[in-house]
Amino acid sequence: MAGVQDSAIRPRLEQALREALRARDTGAVSALRSALAALDNAQAVPAAPAPVAGASSPHFAGAAAGLGAGEAERRRLSEAQARDIVRAEVAERQAAAREYERRGHADQAGRLRREAAVLRAALDGAA
Repeated sequence: MAGVQDSAIRPRLEQALREALRARDTGAVSALRSALAALDNAQAVPAAPAPVAGASSPHFAGAAAGLGAGEAERRRLSEAQARDIVRAEVAERQAAAREYERRGHADQAGRLRREAAVLRAALDGAA
């Protein structure tokens, strides 16, 4: 994927994911995959308007004709944008952990705090 791949964050997350997979750390795997998916989602381009009549493939209504006609360049994220996305993932887990703890579910709160720590460590390593 273009964009964040050039920043230091994505490779750090991917390396941490490989290590978590080897260690069979399901919590870390879940958090890292979630952060990588959030980066991918942020790079998605908005849906294009519907094609005009007659501009589609003769075989499929509304399909773009020609090799690569349906492909779009993904959005590029700056280092700051990528960091903000990962920070948001950390903040979501911390907020959810506080709520779980408030409701007396310390085990779920601990799991979310561990996930937040994994993401923070990957983020701090990208500095």
